[in-house]
Amino acid sequence: MPVKCEYHDNFLTAQAAAAGALDREAQPCLFDRLDWLETLHRMALRERTPALLRGSEDSKECWMPMMTVGGGQLMALANWYNFSWRPIFNGADNEVQKLALLRAMAETAPNHARRITLSPLPDEDHSASLLQTAFEQSGWVVFRETCDQNHILNVRGRSFDAYWQDRPSRLKNTVKRKAKTGVVSIRGDREFDPESWRDYERIYARSWKPSEGSPEFLRQIAEREGASGALRLGLAYIDGEPVAAQYWTSENGTALIHKLAHDERHMQASPGTLLSAALFQHVIDVDHVDLIDFGTGNDAYKTEWMEEVRERYRLDMFWPNHPANWPHIAIRKLRAYRAAK
Repeated sequence: MPVKCEYHDNFLTAQAAAAGALDREAQPCLFDRLDWLETLHRMALRERTPALLRGSEDSKECWMPMMTVGGGQLMALANWYNFSWRPIFNGADNEVQKLALLRAMAETAPNHARRITLSPLPDEDHSASLLQTAFEQSGWVVFRETCDQNHILNVRGRSFDAYWQDRPSRLKNTVKRKAKTGVVSIRGDREFDPESWRDYERIYARSWKPSEGSPEFLRQIAEREGASGALRLGLAYIDGEPVAAQYWTSENGTALIHKLAHDERHMQASPGTLLSAALFQHVIDVDHVDLIDFGTGNDAYKTEWMEEVRERYRLDMFWPNHPANWPHIAIRKLRAYRAAK
């Protein structure tokens, strides 16, 4: 049976077509779920029309959640809240099956766009490579580049104490000295609590962080993840005043560090560092996660806590039969030629 391809410009018909394949029970990763995609679009990307491409064959299917940009262009339905974006599979058990689905989708994609830009793509699961191969084999001109970095910790069965032994001396000494003072108290929530969330927002507003892009989106995700038991909201207090906050989720063997902030007036007490240590200890010794993911961004402080770095990629793909793409293809190829000389 040939692969059937569908294009959905709204989440209602996509939800009906998915029939649970993009729900929490079927997709272990938060960013691969329809409720994440729908909430992200509704709260942060509403000006873009969804472009949800689906390929299916028997019990196998693949979704490419994208959105319109204008001028015949599509891009990944993602923004800075995503740690990654990738094609979402269900029932496809090997790369041969995945490539067949992606090739069929690439062949029908010129009916919907002349240019497609996808990021931030992982490749430890071969997502970037499979997409590149599928679109190139289907006639698209594909340019691939590194766009970001992702710091992670593979726990590898260690206890927190064993992990902590390998941390830099400066970090260990800071935690030891500041914890001894007893100035900072730590609180952790697994369920959503409006009062705790207000404390989180107060800390974020006082921090060095830029203004939050879509605070209501984060709150809705926190409420949903709290109801599922995946929320890990850590708060640090000094004399009853909230001074540091971290927003994590933890499920299916993976902990994701979404947000962290501290009140810079209390940096001397290192509340953020003490809070990090407490949360790392919880997800390692209580949740028994296999992986801790610090998201995108090459911030120097992440290297103290993490041990590995993964690349994130951007694919810029042009349909060569569309005249509007010709200048872009020529410029990119000339740039690549000069870089190779």
